[in-house]
Amino acid sequence: MIQRSSKNATIIEVARRAGVSSATAGRVLGDYGYSSPEVQEKVRAAAAALGYRPNRLAKGLITGKTQTIGVVVGDIESPFYASVLRGIGDVARRGGFGVIVTNSDENAELEREAVQLLLEKQVDGLIVSSTFVDEPDHLREAVAARCPVVQFDRIVAGLETDSVVVDNVSVTRSSIAAMIEAGHNRIGILAELGPGQRDDVGSFVANADLSSADVRYHHPSWQRLLGYLEAHRAAGIEPDLQLIRRVAVYSSEAARKEALDLLTMRNAPSALFTADGVMSTGVLEATSALKLAIPGDVSLLCFDDLDWMQFVAQGITAIAQPAHLIGAAAAELLLKRLAEVTLPFEHRVLAARLVERNSIAVHV
Repeated sequence: MIQRSSKNATIIEVARRAGVSSATAGRVLGDYGYSSPEVQEKVRAAAAALGYRPNRLAKGLITGKTQTIGVVVGDIESPFYASVLRGIGDVARRGGFGVIVTNSDENAELEREAVQLLLEKQVDGLIVSSTFVDEPDHLREAVAARCPVVQFDRIVAGLETDSVVVDNVSVTRSSIAAMIEAGHNRIGILAELGPGQRDDVGSFVANADLSSADVRYHHPSWQRLLGYLEAHRAAGIEPDLQLIRRVAVYSSEAARKEALDLLTMRNAPSALFTADGVMSTGVLEATSALKLAIPGDVSLLCFDDLDWMQFVAQGITAIAQPAHLIGAAAAELLLKRLAEVTLPFEHRVLAARLVERNSIAVHV
């Protein structure tokens, strides 16, 4: 029968009940050093009877390991990040690791604070989707302190770590190409086009070249814009800067305002492409306000396949990211790195897929 008290049982109480020294009890319950099978059985039985719970922090002071992973995401409320976190948690749990999750809210200073907090908690490694792409001193310091880092979704230039991303360019290029084949020569794009790209949109459109740049260091929304441009150029269509909308504030309200402007302009686009789920929400709010039917009045393609998209009108055609797999792969890479620190860094590129519903009409 388990004895319960108002406080946790101590290692000394377990040792006393088992008839061994506290050092021996500590070795057994901490899984380090040698003890005979008979002693191990006695100590574990005593711990179970007393309801003893190991102190991971104390164990970490002895072993240098806390069996915890720290994760920093941009927006914990995002369905994308929620699925990534599930993938991380599933793999970490199987590997005997706990997970501490922090939220940067896409804010550089909050990200610095989050990383510092996790390092103070002595996590064994970090999995990060960084808002930084240019000056990630906090991540460099973590690596220098021998805390392994795995980057996902976004990769910082010059920071050599394991990483997991989606091939944003190719899936966007092929999906936009399908819209062009359906007769849409004027396709508007709404994208955050966030940090990590010094050029303005006009310069990027004029100079972007898939063959001459390592696109992995672009923010994902810029990668999706590059896919959009590649599809137009392959079809012999000169991109129209008026149709490319940079939504500087990452919010559905900002996206709604840009979409309203796009859809009411002279020679309005016959189709829209949204570069993420927040942009998609803003576009749906705009089409509803204008009482436009999808795809009757305007066709729509969204990056990120959100649950509600299958229930809206005729269903929204979307590009689905393997979010759970991204998280699982990131956790696998981190556990692999923790087991063998000298392995070459691994960069995994996962494929996204087009989920065809009925939001793209043939345009004549």
